[in-house]
Amino acid sequence: MAEKKQNQKYEAEQIQVLEGLEAVRKRPGMYIGSTGAKGLHHLVWEVVDNSIDEAIVGACKNIKVIIHKDNSVTNIDDGRGFPVGMHPKLKKPAVEVALTVLHAGSKFGGGGYKVSGGLHGVGVSVVNALSEYLEVEVKREGKIFYQRFERGKAVTELKVIGESNSTGTKITFKPDSKIFDELEYSFDVLEHRLREMAFLNKGIKITLVDERTDTEKVYQYEGGLISFVKFLNKNKQPLHQEPLYISSKKDDIIVEAALQYNDSYNENLYSFANNINTMEGGTHAIGFKNAVTRAINDYARKYKFLKENESNLLGEDAREGLTSVLSIKIPDPQFEGQTKTKLGNPEVRGAVEGVVFEALEAFLEENPSLAKTIIEKALTASRAREAARKARELTRRKSALESTTLPGKLADCSEKDPTLCEIYIVEGDSAGGSAKQGRDRRFQAVLPLRGKILNVEKARLDRILSSETIRSMVTAFGAGISDDFNIEKMRYGKIILMTDADVDGAHIRTLLLTFFYRYMRPLLEAGYVYIAQPPLYRVRKSGRGKAKDYYAYNDDELEKILKEVGRDNINIQRYKGLGEMNPDQLWDTTMNPETRTMFKVTLEDAVAADDIFTVLMGDKVEPRREFIEENAKYVRNLDI
Repeated sequence: MAEKKQNQKYEAEQIQVLEGLEAVRKRPGMYIGSTGAKGLHHLVWEVVDNSIDEAIVGACKNIKVIIHKDNSVTNIDDGRGFPVGMHPKLKKPAVEVALTVLHAGSKFGGGGYKVSGGLHGVGVSVVNALSEYLEVEVKREGKIFYQRFERGKAVTELKVIGESNSTGTKITFKPDSKIFDELEYSFDVLEHRLREMAFLNKGIKITLVDERTDTEKVYQYEGGLISFVKFLNKNKQPLHQEPLYISSKKDDIIVEAALQYNDSYNENLYSFANNINTMEGGTHAIGFKNAVTRAINDYARKYKFLKENESNLLGEDAREGLTSVLSIKIPDPQFEGQTKTKLGNPEVRGAVEGVVFEALEAFLEENPSLAKTIIEKALTASRAREAARKARELTRRKSALESTTLPGKLADCSEKDPTLCEIYIVEGDSAGGSAKQGRDRRFQAVLPLRGKILNVEKARLDRILSSETIRSMVTAFGAGISDDFNIEKMRYGKIILMTDADVDGAHIRTLLLTFFYRYMRPLLEAGYVYIAQPPLYRVRKSGRGKAKDYYAYNDDELEKILKEVGRDNINIQRYKGLGEMNPDQLWDTTMNPETRTMFKVTLEDAVAADDIFTVLMGDKVEPRREFIEENAKYVRNLDI
């Protein structure tokens, strides 16, 4: 690796300038997506991406990210160090140019990096522009160079502050409170992304230190993508112990993949291009899926699992229970899609399809008993899909009005504009009755659910669609289910889960969220799903006049209210369920948009979400027991 450091050119003349920084502070959302939590964390990704790019060219082995107590962040790597020579055009040190000029970097000229992940972002200059201060230290050419910036402007010259035999870059920045709505970094969000980076870059050591909680974690995976797939399947039952690993280069495209079948009914493909998580997929994902489908069908035909008069297996059948990670490296990635996380390069599709098909074809031939298990699973999935298709058609034919025949009937709203409508999913008839009487009929619909809600983690779609509870939800929403789901057809802009504040209520919420995640995921991705927060206590204070009610949502709030109103002439009621609340109380506390509190359910990390639903709702008991033991201390209210 040391030779690569010396031979790979990375000098001042390779820093190309595209445009200035002026607009960044005026319109930060254009550059980092938002000024909320997502944008805040994006600053870290931009800085880490620079270090990862050094790792891709073999110049960096260690990356360390430190969250300080004041939520400033330090990123240290042992790469080649930012160039410090004078920029030929701007007559400033190259490191200063890279930190003060938007799109100034060697990734835009083709000289410094053949493959770059940071290109999808906008560079460390934006981090500088949106930080109260940023300090950079560069170890290079036997010296340690230092420079400080405040809100994007250099406040010191680049100066030598010491000597060093090693190389690398250290950047410390503090997000600007004038820009960001919140300044609190999430350890979990940082952990998920950094772990992902470590999986994708075999052998790289990434350390995350949180000085706020005195926590340190190290991520280093010599197995790379194989380790990643094993991690994804750790709470599932794999059909073969070792994942199939594929690595090949076609033209200038490096294709790397790992895949492993498990006994679940879900397909999980995580695709990356130049270390960027392409959540919307793209040409590489299409090529991968085509290859798997073709290899499974070819094998099934060759060995007569499929008869001559039978149709080919569809992709969803062939890939049922498949967990895979696909990572490609390409010199000039073209990203598209709403979030710029969809790969568009047309040449990638054929390259990936060819490489993956060849490898999987050989793998099936070498493992005939496993191949038989996979094919039989796919054939069962195909039969279940056909049954589900018939059930789906039945669901489509039912109108929302027909659901009045169900025991838990839909009370619809009069407003026809979906963006103004919301539907409350309520457990039981008692709570449903209060909700129907308490709601605003113009824009609030209520769907009470009766009976046990199916755990979709342990069922295929045909069985899921035989559940009356689920059919009534699908019919009410009007947007279909699974591959047929179309969020644009949703009849409501908000889905609000309103369950009792007890263990049963939490279980029902988890079952519903599992269903949405597996079969209506766009609802979570688009932020349509909310969790209502009914109060736990009512405190009634009697006096000379009319009695006055106060509501507490937890024990701390109860104590606060009691301190304010005193303990004389009061009556405390602990609500065991929503059915105990009068319609006007339910409206005042939980349904009135002016006064209610709701939690929005978001999907920040698909890997973490898949893992938690598998742990909570899957077949394996041990991971669930471990989860409960680890998280018991965080329970706020336990109703026994």
